[in-house]
Amino acid sequence: MLSEPPSPAWVLTRRRAVGDHIREARLYAKLTQEQLGGASGVDRQAINRIEQGHASPRLDSLIRIAAALNISLADLVRT
Repeated sequence: MLSEPPSPAWVLTRRRAVGDHIREARLYAKLTQEQLGGASGVDRQAINRIEQGHASPRLDSLIRIAAALNISLADLVRT
């Protein structure tokens, strides 16, 4: 299996911004990471890694998180 080259700094910056948007939307909805995980089917540890910008979420996960937060995917990933 081929590994991907490291992401450039601008990609990491935008990934952190997406994580910040998810955290802001989650807090606005008054949800814990555990509650968002239960509502979206994405485990709490993954939610934490995404919010911290340490993980690059799959598109399916982003779609599920956006639906659980009742926000459009476009708004969720807008940076």
